[in-house]
Amino acid sequence: MINKKYKKFFRSTFVYLLLSAFALFFIIPFLWILSTSLKGDAQIFIIPPQWIPETFHWENYAKVFERIPFLLYVKNSVFISVIVIIGTVLSSSIVAYSFACLNWPGKNILFIIVLATMMLPAQVIMIPVFVFFKEIGWLNTFKPLTLPAFLGGGAFNIFLLRQFFLSIPRDLLDSARIDGCSEFRIYWNIVLPNAKPALATVAILTFMFSWNDFLGPLIYLSDQAKGTIALGLGMFVGQYVTEWSLLMAASMLMMLPMLIIFFVFQKYFIQGFIMSGIKD
Repeated sequence: MINKKYKKFFRSTFVYLLLSAFALFFIIPFLWILSTSLKGDAQIFIIPPQWIPETFHWENYAKVFERIPFLLYVKNSVFISVIVIIGTVLSSSIVAYSFACLNWPGKNILFIIVLATMMLPAQVIMIPVFVFFKEIGWLNTFKPLTLPAFLGGGAFNIFLLRQFFLSIPRDLLDSARIDGCSEFRIYWNIVLPNAKPALATVAILTFMFSWNDFLGPLIYLSDQAKGTIALGLGMFVGQYVTEWSLLMAASMLMMLPMLIIFFVFQKYFIQGFIMSGIKD
């Protein structure tokens, strides 16, 4: 009995130490960004590196707002992210409900085709999609960055929500149909309220992708007034000189909303991934 307790103690200790080592490994870049954002130009390239600056240059954060229209970029990024989240959650949940809760011919084959699109690199369709948006007059607008989110929501999100919807008892849905509920009412009043963890997971992942998207705004937006935060960071990188302290300060400001959202909703985020794998 005692040996089992010791084995369990050492096993738990080893697991926690291993996880702590991995956590430290992943948090080091974040700490280096924070440290660099508070340094002067002369301190950045000192060897050996100084993790704690001799003098904290908090003015670097103020200079970010002076060098670029940061608040305008935040406004544009928030607008794009909110529209993309709404479109992705709504469209992917509708498609996932169809695959998980409805019976219609060929749905399994079509679902496999949807999953197969995940293996298609975005670079392959980048030029045809750009030409299409150019022909319909969407360049230099937010439409190419927002409206496609309402056209299915992405294969991964569909898969994640489908797996979660499959865990909802069939008897509950059948009882609602017997009581005369339409499919849309079942989807809206029964399925979605029971899928909050999965929906939160999709929303968080979508926000992270949209908030950090650099290539999309770079391709479709040419007006500086319509720029996003990701594009704003590129303004600190010059052809000959890079303002590292300001770049890292802007990066910290950019990461702050993601950190807050993740820590506030991490319960739903983890629960969504765990419960989405309950049933095949």
